[in-house]
Amino acid sequence: MRAEAAICCQGDSLMTYEDSDTLATEAAADPVAERWVQRAALSGVAGLLAACSTPGGRLLQRPGQQYSRANTPEEAARFLLQAQFSASDAEIAAVQQHTYADWLAQQFDAPLGQTGWDWLNARGYGQIDNITRYFDHFYPGDYMVWNQLMTAPDAVRKRLALALSEFFVVSLTGLDFAWRSHAMAHYWDTLARHALGNFRDLLEEVTLNPAMGHYLNTKGNQKENAATGRVPDENYAREVMQLFTIGLVQLNPDGSEKTGANGQRLETYTQSDVTQLARVFTGYDFDQRQNVTVVIDPEGKRKVGNTNFAKQHMALTANRHSEQEVRFLGTTIAPKTSGADALKKALDTLFQHPNVGPFFGKQMIQRLVTSNPSPAYVARVSAVFADNGAGVRGDLRAVFAAILLDDEARSPAGLSNPQFGRLREPMLRLVQWGRTFGIASAQGSWKIGDLSNPATQLGQSPLRSPSVFNFFRPGYVPPATQMAANGASAPEFQIVTESSVAGYINYLQGVVRNGIYVNDPDLPNNVSNSKNPKAGFDIKASYTTEMTLAHDAKALVARLNLLLCAGQLPAALQARMVTALNATPLNATSPPDKRLDRVAAAVLLTMAAPQYLVQK
Repeated sequence: MRAEAAICCQGDSLMTYEDSDTLATEAAADPVAERWVQRAALSGVAGLLAACSTPGGRLLQRPGQQYSRANTPEEAARFLLQAQFSASDAEIAAVQQHTYADWLAQQFDAPLGQTGWDWLNARGYGQIDNITRYFDHFYPGDYMVWNQLMTAPDAVRKRLALALSEFFVVSLTGLDFAWRSHAMAHYWDTLARHALGNFRDLLEEVTLNPAMGHYLNTKGNQKENAATGRVPDENYAREVMQLFTIGLVQLNPDGSEKTGANGQRLETYTQSDVTQLARVFTGYDFDQRQNVTVVIDPEGKRKVGNTNFAKQHMALTANRHSEQEVRFLGTTIAPKTSGADALKKALDTLFQHPNVGPFFGKQMIQRLVTSNPSPAYVARVSAVFADNGAGVRGDLRAVFAAILLDDEARSPAGLSNPQFGRLREPMLRLVQWGRTFGIASAQGSWKIGDLSNPATQLGQSPLRSPSVFNFFRPGYVPPATQMAANGASAPEFQIVTESSVAGYINYLQGVVRNGIYVNDPDLPNNVSNSKNPKAGFDIKASYTTEMTLAHDAKALVARLNLLLCAGQLPAALQARMVTALNATPLNATSPPDKRLDRVAAAVLLTMAAPQYLVQK
């Protein structure tokens, strides 16, 4: 098989497509459907690396928002795939019946779905005993977030929460304390609850969250001690500036970097700023005041408290908090200022910094719309961050609306612009598949674990970033490519390797056709008992409509093109897919398993296409 279909990095392109024999006709001659599906799909996706290694209430109508409504189902689907995880027939129709702004306002006003915390407790994961020991496990946290992403009715809010989780990063992988999964659930719920609130409130919630406290060492951080040489831990002080608010370099409102008279970039803060600010984040620890401990082993050597602390702000112990003066970023916090007042003043200072709007806004554009927004696009979003039109700074509802309603996001010009778009993250591809095709867990287990292994899984899993720097850097450029020559970013390509490309296709092939195998779907814990009669593919898609179209390959491909790709598969590619699918005869009376083979093949081929992998 030839690997000619690729996301290319040639000429002046960032992410364009080579319209060549993506599905070579030799695939159609293969008598074994599974073999040709795997070979054809893998050959298409493999071009990712080959090509890129080649050198070469109502929302306010604002300036830059001229495309007010979807005139076609494709435009509606495109909008939906930026605003949430998936597009259904009903949602496409609903978007077309309203303006973009009105539909989005309805979603913003929708009630929150079940919290991750409540789901864990409903499944029994708050139980304390020496057998299940849920307090010591990561896996309930994985199940929780996959359930949230796959099933939550407030899909827009959850999509924004996922974007925020890649900015305010806490990783389940980096948590090592009792009830880590509950702590992670509360952190996720915090992001979801504040996703449409105010950035300043969210910043404080993140700062005092116990999961963040453990992850970046605010928990247990103590004031200086001259006798012992102890100094406050600087981890959170550094990252709250570098990653969560102002970044490393001073920015103009359009996201461009400021330079001094010598042409050098102007830094936002110094080491002294970090050292001084670290004093503010001393004296905090888990709030154990409501905890009731339980002895969990016969010898009485271990006592475990309940989950209450994991959803409380960290508590401040005054005699562990530094009372020294703090000077940072031009702000002075007087000596002996109370911990609460010092925190307020420090966070206010960061929030009011002019960098926050462009620094945060550009990264949210990258997560939702395009890797390389124009300076004008960034400037428009920054302006909304600075003032929502009613004198309010940091209104996230207004900011996310500005991102999704901007002409640069909505204009059809982006479809033909090689600089526009973003590589879909692997975890988003799986969630889109699940939501599009009616995924369900027969036993309600939702036992989808950590899928971070690039060789056999997705190479990415929600709330499982390998570090506080997220899965990839916002300014990452694949080396020795035309992207680098053009000065363009492609953040998601940082996690693309030969291994991950093959791993994605191999994992998807089994999941799309059969679903996800679970040993003990009827039990909350993992006992890996192969004798459980309920073991099997507990989590699978229904493909209700697709099964009725299976005998009509052309209609099936057209439907997948709309729902998965917003109509962006070229006609020639669709024709080749139809030819390949028709190589295995099927008619209206074919048995269900054969129809499912056809549907799974079509879905896999679509989700391996470059025009799917790059979201425009």
